[in-house]
Amino acid sequence: MPDRQSASWMNQVDERIMEWIRENGFASPGILSRERGFEVSSGHIRDRCRWLQYAGMLAPVSGDLYDLTSEGILYLKGELDASHCPRPTPSKVFEDRYATPPDWVEARGRFRVHL
Repeated sequence: MPDRQSASWMNQVDERIMEWIRENGFASPGILSRERGFEVSSGHIRDRCRWLQYAGMLAPVSGDLYDLTSEGILYLKGELDASHCPRPTPSKVFEDRYATPPDWVEARGRFRVHL
């Protein structure tokens, strides 16, 4: 397993969500909650997906289906320090579900962290 550099707000469920999606393809919180290894509710997984979306690790595909972003893939490979991603907070994540993190810029229809 690569040496991953997680952010202080991340937890084990976040890692499991991203690993499952990497191995199996995009998924919804409902799908993930029924899988082995996820001992939490679909609501909790949905909240964690929103946190990961705000941080740029996941992106919504359609409805409540999520897929990894290039940043999420780099994180899983141990090539991205998650503490440098936008920091989610409850007010940022749940106030506007589809808000763009403040330090992101749009380039060619995709968002990237502006350094």
